[in-house]
Amino acid sequence: MTSSLLRIGSRASALARAQAEWTAGRIDGCTALVWIKSTGDMDQTTDLAAMGGVGVFTVELHKALFEDRIDIAVHSLKDLPAKEEAGIQLACVPVREDVRDALIARDDLTLASLPSGAQVGTGSPRRVAQLKRARPDLEFRAIRGNVDTRLAKVRDGELDAVVLACAGLRRLGLDSQITQVLDPELCVPAAGQGALGYTMRENDTRAAAFVAPLRDVKAAACTTAERAALHALGAGCHAPVGAHAVVNDGRLALHVRLASLDGTQAYDARGDGGLAEAAAVGRRCAEDLLAQGAGPLLEPA
Repeated sequence: MTSSLLRIGSRASALARAQAEWTAGRIDGCTALVWIKSTGDMDQTTDLAAMGGVGVFTVELHKALFEDRIDIAVHSLKDLPAKEEAGIQLACVPVREDVRDALIARDDLTLASLPSGAQVGTGSPRRVAQLKRARPDLEFRAIRGNVDTRLAKVRDGELDAVVLACAGLRRLGLDSQITQVLDPELCVPAAGQGALGYTMRENDTRAAAFVAPLRDVKAAACTTAERAALHALGAGCHAPVGAHAVVNDGRLALHVRLASLDGTQAYDARGDGGLAEAAAVGRRCAEDLLAQGAGPLLEPA
């Protein structure tokens, strides 16, 4: 390896490739893309919670970092565990895409117009927990697979609708298929949704220098608050927790929701503060939820 080359590691799915290529195109210097299969990619049938949930899309990328096969790993930040891994450092969060969830339904249906008993596919307990609050009469089916595989289930009539992240659809140029963008107050997004996260070996100043120009202050503060709330709750990436932060006039506002999987219970916490207080705002919201008695909703069913 020459000192002028940055090796960028990524999962090999179409979306992951688009994200890595977007990153490489914005780095000033010579880059090489390295495609790595994750546990979550190799097994696309087992429920993520049954696989342990935490780290199924990141462990092989971080192994590649430790083995000096790559210098930077590109993640969908919502897949990156909120708990820091020894020897690994989050180097940078670039500008964030749309954080919201999207409904893709047959016949241009919306959440409100889907018929009772309609089959809706999603692999996210968070989405199920919140959407059941709005439409307890819908049937939710757990699905895995890449974006196109999920969209095909609607095209082929296997499902009436699927719910995906707006960000992934936009990055793949598939946002024209969205039939409804879900309001974040209706379905609070996942912590870090719509954001990329670049991890590197701890204290790797050379790798950090490559990606430093991509850092977005607002995205970093918002995702710090969201992930701090998740970490303080002791919740994994696939827990029924939504966390959504925004920045207005230099102030950060965070909304965190923890809902039961059957949609019958939901607890909300809100907090605000300066950008430098982002982590503290997240922790305070988590403490608020636990004080409200939301803790049991984090326990396995």
